[in-house]
Amino acid sequence: MGERIRCPALKDRVMTADQAALLIESGMTVAVSGFTPSGNPKAVPLALAEQVRSGRRRVRVNLLSGASTGPEIDNTWAELDMIARRVPYITSTALRRAVNGASPEGVAYLDQHLGMTAQNARYGFYGPIDVAVVEAVAITEAGDIIPSTAVGCTQTYVALAKKVIVEINTVQPEGLEGFHDIYLPADPPDRQPIPLTAVDQRIGRPYIACGPDKIAAVVWCDMAVKPRPLAAPDETSQRIADNIVSFLEAERAAGRLSAGQVPLQSGVGSVANAVLVGLENAGFRHLAFYSEVIQDGVIKLMDAGCCDMASATSLSMSREGMTHFVQNLEDYRGRIILRDSEISNGAEIIRRLGVIAMNTAVEADIYGNVNSSQMNGTSIYNGIGGSGDYARNSSVSIFMTASTAKGGTISSIVPMATHVDHTEHDVDVLVTEQGYADLRGRSPKERAALIIENCAHPAYRPQLRRYFERACAATHGAQTPQLLEEAFSFHLRYKNTGSMLEPAEE
Repeated sequence: MGERIRCPALKDRVMTADQAALLIESGMTVAVSGFTPSGNPKAVPLALAEQVRSGRRRVRVNLLSGASTGPEIDNTWAELDMIARRVPYITSTALRRAVNGASPEGVAYLDQHLGMTAQNARYGFYGPIDVAVVEAVAITEAGDIIPSTAVGCTQTYVALAKKVIVEINTVQPEGLEGFHDIYLPADPPDRQPIPLTAVDQRIGRPYIACGPDKIAAVVWCDMAVKPRPLAAPDETSQRIADNIVSFLEAERAAGRLSAGQVPLQSGVGSVANAVLVGLENAGFRHLAFYSEVIQDGVIKLMDAGCCDMASATSLSMSREGMTHFVQNLEDYRGRIILRDSEISNGAEIIRRLGVIAMNTAVEADIYGNVNSSQMNGTSIYNGIGGSGDYARNSSVSIFMTASTAKGGTISSIVPMATHVDHTEHDVDVLVTEQGYADLRGRSPKERAALIIENCAHPAYRPQLRRYFERACAATHGAQTPQLLEEAFSFHLRYKNTGSMLEPAEE
């Protein structure tokens, strides 16, 4: 206990998860650590859920986090209807259903740019924070917190919370101490330039400032993270990855992508990992990553000598990837830095470093507008997440999607997106398994022709061409030709018939 809890004043605040959970009352705003299923508390949320499940208590809270959380919180609390309001991102199927109407009492979900969440919390947009529940690997002599595998918004939540519950997770290695760089920018109008000019630079402290007076409970936890399984890339994902690598090779040939100068950002998933493998095979060396998450592919690039440095807010790996990381922890010390999401997703830093961003779309329209968060313009899927932080501020913004969904019955390239969270102004390159469209320097009509021919599935190209031709004729060559009724009937066809494909006789 002395090695993990170094502050003598906290020894008498060690209690069970069940006891600590009693500090959380219905109606409170609760903030938790973590970013993706990484670094979030587990024992206290599960103990609170069991109190509700057993009928001992009725608890509904407003829940804040850095991004999505592990199943111990989002899944379990949603299934028990314990969440009244949720900020800023979700991936849980149970919570997604609750937000979309399955919850008896409803869940108010605030889809939020992840890079803005901490500042918005400090501005008071989410109300006072009653309790912060934080996973840590240790507490320092001064009562400050050493985070585990993710930072997210934890620093801000700890500073704002009336009281803090710290879970010391003994499964997480103490060797994580020293990987973090915690920096708090001042809020406008007092903000000065954030002094980060290189991926490998440190500007903050290796701990989250707290102090013993604010810590109301310390709980021991021995639960491992439950990462989402990372599926091997299928043929479609591999072809998307190959097309992205082809684009990056063209950028390198043009002198716009120089080794060691332009860091990359990639989202989570099999396509992103396939891209990273492709970069190794294409001979890229001395890469750097400035991203939200570090997943298996980045570690493999480091092991292969292709990547020198990676900065993120979360280690979001498969079980096998995390095991490898922990077993070789010292090999990555000094080469991996974990920062606040306010810094990892900070517009100023992304723009200064010239990050090349790679993110996923649900659908894109022929003019390059991207929907990355909703289904049919009405039901939330995940949220905008951090893709907006990177898309708006990167030197090159790449969005990728399969050209079709639902077994080919839905085209992911449509006349008009049902929801837009990334406008055509923030989308530089669109990639599907069919190819890529470099949209830089092109007008809307030029974009449409390129996207249809390079990115749409062959089965949908004829009707997209006809739509575009009719729209151009009907609007007499307007800047962005659209036929609103026909554009939306493109989507309604699937709703009414189960397929966007035109009948064979047409």
